[in-house]
Amino acid sequence: MSAHKPEGSTLTRESAAPSSIDERDRLRLSRPFQAPGAGGVLGIIIAAAAVLWSMSGAGFSFTKLLDGIPKMGDYLVRMWPPNFEKIGVIIDLLVETLQMAIVGTLIGALLSLVIAFGAASNIAPRWLYGSTRAFLNVLRSIPELVFALMFVSAVGLGPFAGILAIVLGSIGSIGKMYAESMESVNPAPLLALESTGANRRQVITYGVLPQASPLLVSYTLMLFEGNVRGASVLGLVGAGGIGLELTNAMRLYDYGHMFAIIISIVVLVTIIDRASALIRKKLS
Repeated sequence: MSAHKPEGSTLTRESAAPSSIDERDRLRLSRPFQAPGAGGVLGIIIAAAAVLWSMSGAGFSFTKLLDGIPKMGDYLVRMWPPNFEKIGVIIDLLVETLQMAIVGTLIGALLSLVIAFGAASNIAPRWLYGSTRAFLNVLRSIPELVFALMFVSAVGLGPFAGILAIVLGSIGSIGKMYAESMESVNPAPLLALESTGANRRQVITYGVLPQASPLLVSYTLMLFEGNVRGASVLGLVGAGGIGLELTNAMRLYDYGHMFAIIISIVVLVTIIDRASALIRKKLS
């Protein structure tokens, strides 16, 4: 009889622990806002000091902003009305921008997925994890415009240089997110697969990817939206897309044409955003 008492008491304590935790959570959520403790006050002071220090060092000034509002209003007045006389050129360049984003996102996402296996701590060995994370940090630190300038000098002007820049930029930005999605999966199914003798490839295929796939799809759609906007900027350095036409309109003070380009970009990004939201809804 005495041999069974510890087991019973252990089960009782284990079963009672979740209920006590739930009770504490309910009490915490039912209370009104509470004043922060000493640690919270210290954190607020440090955050406020960091913000003030940053505003001072960056030259942030509400006075300059208020003084500049009339000038911004004058700039917006010059842009009205939009001039859609070159709508054919705008549409052609928007299509090129969209094509750059599609190809760059596809290649970048596939390469990012492969690299993410080496950047996930629950999959890769330590030496591969560290080197892969360092590689992603380097790519993420370099702006896409720098990549675009490099590829323009290598392959010439045009959208192909922009696609290559988008690919490298995509790997740097989304590779880490893919890896963290894989790291956040529930480890229990992975342990169950390993206990049945599954190898590493089978664990990844049947344990990691099915759990991480919703986040992977969501991040890929978000990457595509960002790449459409990024492809619009790469034209500034001759890497294709509508950015070059926008830059020329600004340099020539053709405000009506510039506003028409901006409106067209907004319409394209809005359509893509709604389509992405619909896809996410279907997948959820």
